[in-house]
Amino acid sequence: MLHHPIKGAVAMILAGVVFAAINALTQILGLHSAISSQSVALYQYLFALLFLAPSLFRAGKSVLKTRYLTWHIVRVGISVIGIQCWISALIYPIPIWQGIALIMTSPLFATLGAALFLKEKVGANRLFATLLGFSGAMLILKPWAEDFNPVALLPVAAALCWAIYSLMVKKLSAHESPTTIVVYLFILITPFNLLMALNNSLVAPTAMELGYLILLGFLTAIAQLAVAKAYNFADAAYLQPFDFLKLPLNVLAGWWIFSTVPPGRLWLGAALIIIAILYITYSENAAQKAKVRSA
Repeated sequence: MLHHPIKGAVAMILAGVVFAAINALTQILGLHSAISSQSVALYQYLFALLFLAPSLFRAGKSVLKTRYLTWHIVRVGISVIGIQCWISALIYPIPIWQGIALIMTSPLFATLGAALFLKEKVGANRLFATLLGFSGAMLILKPWAEDFNPVALLPVAAALCWAIYSLMVKKLSAHESPTTIVVYLFILITPFNLLMALNNSLVAPTAMELGYLILLGFLTAIAQLAVAKAYNFADAAYLQPFDFLKLPLNVLAGWWIFSTVPPGRLWLGAALIIIAILYITYSENAAQKAKVRSA
């Protein structure tokens, strides 16, 4: 892979801007409509699939060949649960700044999962960094406060699901091509979303809702393509700091559209999470490079 750091950074920043727009539009739709979060997820990703269809067709039928269909089904099912939790939180709504900061704990869950299920060696320093990150999440959540709302745990559940999903992708990547992994994600995601929507009295969207959902689907496709391009241009360790820009971008969207100003504890909690993720990311990258040199 050719390393194009500037192009990778621009693509990741673009993805962050588009995801912030998606989150804000989802909350606007929830505030002005009675549509369920399950229906939003169904139509949003259905329209995203339609917009991405040309790219998927260009991949050809050969990418569908797999000996791990069950793994693909399970990982996409877990990803859909995460999507449903996240959209439910936005529709409720919880503050965007709170949700996105808690979503950032996903790499921390992945570190614990790698140690428990993939039997990767996780040293004391990485475990301490993980605990530091979770302490930041507790500062943001404030579960000890009298006004604590359990709905605030939905982004944490989404982060956990997406951590499990990423670990399964990591395991599958030893046997499957990245294209096959992406194609099965978008093929299977709509049937799972449909099952969840049918269980919650699926109804056809109004004209206003349909406009929002088509726009959400288009932006979701753009964001996914931008992330894919970013990882084509540069490695994950280099891109990680640019991914953190999603926090200020979502805070800005919440302030601009909903006039919500996050409390000071957000920045302290987010700083702890970011420090933990940066340490874990770069230590994993250093360990990978050392393994390559010794091979």
